Amino acid sequence: MPESLLHNAVLQWYAEHRRVLPWRAADIDPWGVLVSEVMLQQTGVARVLPVYDGWMRRWPTPAALAADSPGEAVRMWGRLGYPRRALRPHATATVLDTAYDGTVPSTLAQLKALPGVGDYTAAAVLVFAFRGRAALLDTNVRRVLARWLVGAQFPASSVTAAERTLAESALPAAPDVAATWSVAVMELGALVCTAASPSCDQCPIREACRWRLAGYPAYVGPPRRSQPYAGTDRHCRGSILALLRDSDAPVAQDVLGEGWPDAAQLSRALQSLLNDGLVVQRCDGGLALP
Repeated sequence: MPESLLHNAVLQWYAEHRRVLPWRAADIDPWGVLVSEVMLQQTGVARVLPVYDGWMRRWPTPAALAADSPGEAVRMWGRLGYPRRALRPHATATVLDTAYDGTVPSTLAQLKALPGVGDYTAAAVLVFAFRGRAALLDTNVRRVLARWLVGAQFPASSVTAAERTLAESALPAAPDVAATWSVAVMELGALVCTAASPSCDQCPIREACRWRLAGYPAYVGPPRRSQPYAGTDRHCRGSILALLRDSDAPVAQDVLGEGWPDAAQLSRALQSLLNDGLVVQRCDGGLALP
């Protein structure tokens, strides 16, 4: 199937099946896109939606967030996971408010210079907020491209230069079309070309999929390990933050121990939260959000 027909097939499928999400609305501004990209890192859409809605109602502009405390950002973040991410939009909002007159810059270099904004997030904002042309390699896109163009069930554990070149070569030439294509391939991976149970009969490019044509060869790379959570330091950190989020006043350190059985792990987790700036210790020894 010619490449142009493949592009059209994916774009038509997306037009018919795309989910209605607030960060895809026609009137969404770059700030809304940036916030969504930070929240969606390693977190599913269903968990992000209620937090995103509350966040944007409370802080619809960078200036609104910059005027509030980092602790309120952590509180609003709730249980999205990886709470250090909550500090990134606050730090970014402060820079945007002071250095960019409250607007999100539109060049890749400026976006990458913002606090906590890496290569992927910068490229995603460029594509989705400013309709730029760039290859976006999130988990869903990487899986679709690995199956369609390489014939592998799953991509390598980390992005390679060859994979990035392949992704760039698959982009439509026109920037505006490429931007829609990028989100369409993400949606295809999220809804059809899923990790565990792909619905190949619903895929618009199934006739060109090398993995399907090869008879669905099994993944032969390093073991794909799932990350445990219960009982880990990450779990302990989350427990501490949940207690502080739900409290209107600083919490005494000995109170933390009532909810966690391993004192050494609790101390280690608390120290890491203090080091990350997610928790502060008041003059009286009480612990609170920043």
